[in-house]
Amino acid sequence: MRLTTKGRFAVTAMLDLALRQGKGPVTLAGISERQNISLSYLEQLFGKLRRAELVESVRGPGGGYTLARAAEDISVANIIVAVDEPVDATQCGGRENCHGPNQRCMTHDLWTNLNATIFNYLSQVSLGNLVDEQLAKDTAVLQDKREQPPAHRSHPASAGGAL
Repeated sequence: MRLTTKGRFAVTAMLDLALRQGKGPVTLAGISERQNISLSYLEQLFGKLRRAELVESVRGPGGGYTLARAAEDISVANIIVAVDEPVDATQCGGRENCHGPNQRCMTHDLWTNLNATIFNYLSQVSLGNLVDEQLAKDTAVLQDKREQPPAHRSHPASAGGAL
C-alpha cells in the first residue's frame, strides 16, 4: 500500500481540527505547531480538503478552519481521497500492465482485493471514531496520573535509627 505522509498528515491534521471543534476556527499554524507538520504543507493539504468540502475556512482575525460537516460524517477514506492519496497495493497502479502492455501479474487480483479491503475499512472509520478514541486515551492517561501513589518520602524515624 502506498499511503505516504500526505495521507497520514491529512488524517492527523483533520483529527487535530476535530478535537478542537466547537471552540472556534483552528489555525493551520496551531496544527503545525502541535503536530510538527510544515505550515506550507498544511496549506496545500487544506486547499484540497476545502475543495472536497471537508473543511471550511473562516477569514479575518480569529479565522482558521472548521469541519464542513459532523466528524461522524467524515470517513478516513474521504480524507485520503480528498488529498489525492492512492490506496493501492498493486505494482501497476491498477492499470493491469504489471508485466508489460495488457499483461497482468499472477497476483494482480490479490493486490486489487487488498486495496478494496483497505478502502472499505477506511470508509468505515469516521473522524468521530478517531476523536472518541483519542479522548478515551487522554482520559485514561489523566486517570493513571491521578492513581499514582505519592512519592515515597524518607522520615528520620523510618530510617531505622532511634530519635
